[in-house]
Amino acid sequence: MRSILLWVSENKWCSATFPRYGFVKRAVRHFMPGETLDEALDAGKHLEEGMGIPTLITFLGENVADQAEAKAVTDHYVSAAGNVASRGLDAELSVKPTHLGLDLGFSVAEKNLRRITEAAEEHGNWVWMDMEYSRYVDPTLELYRAIRADHAHFGICLQSYLYRTAADLESLMPLGPAIRLVKGAYAEPADIAFPDKADVDQAFFDLATRMLGTNAREAGLRAGLATHDTALIRRIEEWAAANGVGPEGYEIQMLYGISGAEQRRLAREGRGIRVLISYGAHWFPWYVRRLAERPANLGFVLRSVFSR
Repeated sequence: MRSILLWVSENKWCSATFPRYGFVKRAVRHFMPGETLDEALDAGKHLEEGMGIPTLITFLGENVADQAEAKAVTDHYVSAAGNVASRGLDAELSVKPTHLGLDLGFSVAEKNLRRITEAAEEHGNWVWMDMEYSRYVDPTLELYRAIRADHAHFGICLQSYLYRTAADLESLMPLGPAIRLVKGAYAEPADIAFPDKADVDQAFFDLATRMLGTNAREAGLRAGLATHDTALIRRIEEWAAANGVGPEGYEIQMLYGISGAEQRRLAREGRGIRVLISYGAHWFPWYVRRLAERPANLGFVLRSVFSR
């Protein structure tokens, strides 16, 4: 099922056709509050004021076709940084390198990323850079090192299902980086990524504990652990408590609309929690990858089909 869903997420015909159906649009509303920035920020305000949960926001899209489109995306994020500040929200920004023009050249993406990080820095905010397919890992790491040299409030995503990630983490450690650890949501071959879920989960735990270790904390690493796996979260919490890492030493990052009870528990217990809110018209590939991460979420789609 996961393989089928990942194939659908990459198929251009599916991306052009399925979003037209009402039941698909209704189903995706469970995972994103709307397509506009205002809708995302309204949802962020509700989480922050109602439950004390801060957020990340991301404007959906990837692999832009030309520099004009990449500039428009950049302009949007620059404006978003100002809107977040004017509303007084704790809502950080999350971007994809290919959405900023990485396919068009490293210099294109770097120029646009610098504009966004500078705009966020003016308001004391953070920017996080996603990791995409494995073929983008090296240029994405290069982008991170280039921007991180000038902007401390800048984070990067690493994927536990890639064999290389442990080495990548070690290479970033001297920077005192901010790292969001995820399991990984793209279709990758078995010679690049762990094919079995148990191995991915173990790699996530091993990387997480490395990020929370004494050396990493002394280096100033900011740890964001992005998972909805409650058993894994409990395991990390137990390790952290046994090794003197307090709740302020890391935050769990989750997606809007998923594991709401766990999000509320973490907030209620004073543990670090941040929720990623996605918005935008180009939601289909992202949405199907979310289903692929947890195929049981297909139940939401089926309920939407029969809801009318």
